[in-house]
Amino acid sequence: MHIGNEENVRTIMCHPTHMGGSDAILHGTTLHPRAWGTFPRYLGHYAREEGLISMPDMVAHLTSRPAKRLGVYPHRGTVRVGSAADLVLFDPTTIKDMATHEHPTLPAKGIQYVLINGQVALEDGKCTGVRAGFTLRRRKDGRVTPMGA
Repeated sequence: MHIGNEENVRTIMCHPTHMGGSDAILHGTTLHPRAWGTFPRYLGHYAREEGLISMPDMVAHLTSRPAKRLGVYPHRGTVRVGSAADLVLFDPTTIKDMATHEHPTLPAKGIQYVLINGQVALEDGKCTGVRAGFTLRRRKDGRVTPMGA
């Protein structure tokens, strides 16, 4: 399933309020490749290969901008004392989406480590089994807390 227009995607992506995201849709009996490849594609294809947006700006598209919009900044979406330590260590010269329609769950190249809430979930490109994430909930007073807290 191919929907959209690449020219429109590029125009939207360059808008100063654009934020990266993926609906990770199912189609038929399998995943769409963007379920595994959206964010590496932003970084590898659009930032590095196409030069559409600088790598630092693309990182902001994927981190601090959504965190600000969702009201979880500065505890998410930035690297600073007191933040959640959700980090992805990637090589900007090699990051590349590898997922295809035939093989939608191929992991991206160039990602060495992923930390979720400060715990290593991916090490040297391999899943550790650690599942440190949790659902966030916005309270009526505006605070964002873990679901159930």
